[in-house]
Amino acid sequence: MFFKKKPKPPVKKVTKKWEQWEPTIDLSNIDKKKTVEPKQKVEIKTEKMPVWTYSKDFLNEFNKLTRTHRPFDVWRDFVIMFACAISNPLDKFHYKDREERYLSIIHKYSKDEQMIFPKLAAYTTMALDANPEQDFLGKMFMDLGLGNNSAGQFFTPYSVCQLMADVVTSDLDNNLQDKLEKQGYISLADECCGAGATLIAAINTIKRKMEKAMPSMNFQRHLLVVGQDIDETVALMCYIQISLLGVAGYIKVGNSITDPMTTDDDKSKYWYTPMYFSNIWVIRRF
Repeated sequence: MFFKKKPKPPVKKVTKKWEQWEPTIDLSNIDKKKTVEPKQKVEIKTEKMPVWTYSKDFLNEFNKLTRTHRPFDVWRDFVIMFACAISNPLDKFHYKDREERYLSIIHKYSKDEQMIFPKLAAYTTMALDANPEQDFLGKMFMDLGLGNNSAGQFFTPYSVCQLMADVVTSDLDNNLQDKLEKQGYISLADECCGAGATLIAAINTIKRKMEKAMPSMNFQRHLLVVGQDIDETVALMCYIQISLLGVAGYIKVGNSITDPMTTDDDKSKYWYTPMYFSNIWVIRRF
């Protein structure tokens, strides 16, 4: 007599807590050769990462210097020394006077305080490198509450400058290539440049137009920026920022009405950007 074997009871699998996790979307089960319309739209929420502006670190370091010095004096000294540090490696004609000025300023501060100024320069450089579409020094100037301490200086918001730049450069949409073929470059001037917000906005606008018209073009070889302001501090703020943006040009410190730019000017009032000393611009000057 044959007996039918009794089936074995199913083995209950013991699942550990760490084995209970399942992926929200399992990509291993998707047939990449077929396009399958999902029955239900899956919305994936991603957290937007904040844009790092370096403003907070800049302000924190700057405020360390204001414990023993007046804030506006610290700002003026920082701007002058930073401008001298940019100018001196290439502009040998003004090297001696500007180096002496740099040393006379830095010696007013203790050794620990002296170490803060390179940090401020580094934060400014990194901020403009991360986001060229901003007036970083102008914003820091206003955030520190220094606007009333420099002949009533208040800087135009960058968004307004962008709008003005779009209007002013609108004619380049149709004749950009013609202008470049005739002259080789586009010149941009602001006789009351302030910290450079309007120039910076125009630089970025023209850069986009050049790259759109001729993608292989290096805008640094075809854009010349000229500015002037009666206030030395803000004029040098503009000089620093356009230098860090890699643009060829120069800034004059002086009144554009009573002391306009002329060929026989006092050259000590002029600050030339490093890019202005590149080969292509040296050739164009002669």
